[in-house]
Amino acid sequence: MKKWFNSFFLMDEEEEQEMQTESKAKPEQQEARPKQQPVKSVRERKISSASTATSPQLVSIQNVQKSSKVILIEPRVYAEAQDISEHLKGKRAVIVNLQRIDKEQGIRIIDFLSGTVYALGGDIQRIGTDIFLCAPDTIEVDGAISDYYYDEHQ
Repeated sequence: MKKWFNSFFLMDEEEEQEMQTESKAKPEQQEARPKQQPVKSVRERKISSASTATSPQLVSIQNVQKSSKVILIEPRVYAEAQDISEHLKGKRAVIVNLQRIDKEQGIRIIDFLSGTVYALGGDIQRIGTDIFLCAPDTIEVDGAISDYYYDEHQ
């Protein structure tokens, strides 16, 4: 049981011997000795040295966002533009496929989303034929898709 207890707390043999000699010392000897720091186990030493080494790099867990999400939407009516903007306000990127909606309503949706993205400081880009990427300010979009393929094959 003693070995299990010591292995559980990761005490090495030196620390165990120190504890045994302290417990066997006579009360008058213990009073005569200057007060020492409590004996730290190996685990405690590792934790304290790790925390002092990395403390400037600590970040509050509340500031860390969940992994980013990309929402795929194929709106069928203009009213769904508001749902898309709610996703953007929730800091999620949205890929909007307008291939299943009337062209005039698709233009209106893109106009609405352009205003939303502008207000949020985000970005909107065409990534395909009638497919757009809308990203909030927390997501950086790098690069661009050329229109060469789409112009040539239409």
